[in-house]
Amino acid sequence: MFSPLPTPSEMSNWDKITINEVGIKGEILMENAGREAVFALLKGYGDVSGKKILIIAGSGNNGGDGFVMGRILADLGAEVLILHTIPKGKYKGDAAYMLKIAARLGVNIKFFRATDKVRLPEADIIIDALLGTGFSGELRPFAHAIVEAINSAKNSFIFAVDIPSGLNGLTGKPGPVAVQAHMTVTFEEAKIGLALPQSEAYTGTLVVAHIGIPGAVKYKHPATHQLIRSNVLEFIPSPSPAMHKGNSGHVLLVGASKGLTGALHLAGISALRAGGGLVTMACPDALASEVKGGKPELMTKGLGCGDQWNDQMIAELLPELEKYDALVIGPGLGRDKGALDLVEAVVRHGHPSAVYDADALYAFAERPELLKLVAENSILTPHPGEMARMIESTIPEVEADRIGTARKFAELSKTMLVLKGAGTVIGCPDGQIIISPLSAPNLAAAGSGDILAGMCGALLARAIPPMQSACIGVYWHGLAGQYLAENFPYRGNIATEIADALPQVLKEELC
Repeated sequence: MFSPLPTPSEMSNWDKITINEVGIKGEILMENAGREAVFALLKGYGDVSGKKILIIAGSGNNGGDGFVMGRILADLGAEVLILHTIPKGKYKGDAAYMLKIAARLGVNIKFFRATDKVRLPEADIIIDALLGTGFSGELRPFAHAIVEAINSAKNSFIFAVDIPSGLNGLTGKPGPVAVQAHMTVTFEEAKIGLALPQSEAYTGTLVVAHIGIPGAVKYKHPATHQLIRSNVLEFIPSPSPAMHKGNSGHVLLVGASKGLTGALHLAGISALRAGGGLVTMACPDALASEVKGGKPELMTKGLGCGDQWNDQMIAELLPELEKYDALVIGPGLGRDKGALDLVEAVVRHGHPSAVYDADALYAFAERPELLKLVAENSILTPHPGEMARMIESTIPEVEADRIGTARKFAELSKTMLVLKGAGTVIGCPDGQIIISPLSAPNLAAAGSGDILAGMCGALLARAIPPMQSACIGVYWHGLAGQYLAENFPYRGNIATEIADALPQVLKEELC
């Protein structure tokens, strides 16, 4: 369901434990890394016989990987030149060992002296082994010049070792520039920065190559971040011959206000498309027909009199909550006092597993004391603006630290948090962070968030725990956006088409 996303320091710790406690020598790990990198290059580029290959080797283990690659590529008939950025005598440990072997075997190795203006020799392939995942901050002038020279080599295939030099392995951001690779091979597991959407412009095709870190090491020292894998969809229960609408989950959706009836309708449609057996939409009675929107499959529960939420409607709703398998509250709810009172009443009353979305999140911002009372079986689904409002911050501040924001909020609120956006971040109450590998511009459409809320509600109604429901919903939603891109390459799809794509996505992925 998940793949580890170690931070650079966690990856370094795995290396140290493997070498110092397990006893697998560093030279073995480096040899494995170099060989796996060559295999990835051959798969991505093709035959290298007779090709000019330039390898830029930095001062650390990343440079050592480059020395291994140079030796192997020379054996494969390539014309290899390795430029090392510090004098040979200053290399240490495993990198020094691999440099000596390459030199003994006659690989062409030259010292790359620091200079303000860097000119690289022409090459069919440039291998960036300059800086590893430990880089942070800003590039030094010589490294900066090398990175810019690599990026200027328009006729070369750029291949990055472990991470494109200049890219921060924790944040996925350049410092201030980074190598723009056609392909990146990273070792053992993708570092978290490589999984974030902003890194894609630098990594090109990303390949994860295992180099021999024992599974026991990763199990005993787990990464604090995880990546959703495609097999997450396999956790959706398969249809059974005995299935009927009564045992497929009954979802109650609560929301709608004057002028905002479409949001609840969309959430209802998506709950059905995501496999909910029964869907009921509770709203002010005067809006029930509009919320239903002519869809006979959607049931409505008109409450009270009028089109604004009031105490009578709340009193009618609360005793009904226990009859449902899951609750979605917030789509189109409105922001007047009646709507805020409704959210507070539901929170204090208790409810089945729930999704709080849209205007329900506005209520939390207006009445922050409610967050301490939200049941642990809940999922909150804010976009960056809603997140900023709840924590009294700004959208730029939230976007600058999406992971930190999600982790802190989920830990404090003891709920599942889905911070929407490209590379959606899911925060867990125990501090774990789960990241979606998908970004889909076709999801940037009005009502897309309502679709996700309805999906998560349907999954909860089928007794899937909140963490798994959030992850399945986010990934499935993202795939639907990518699926729509085939027919709407320049967007233009509408939210109902996202919902309608959901069953087709499962057909393509699971059948």
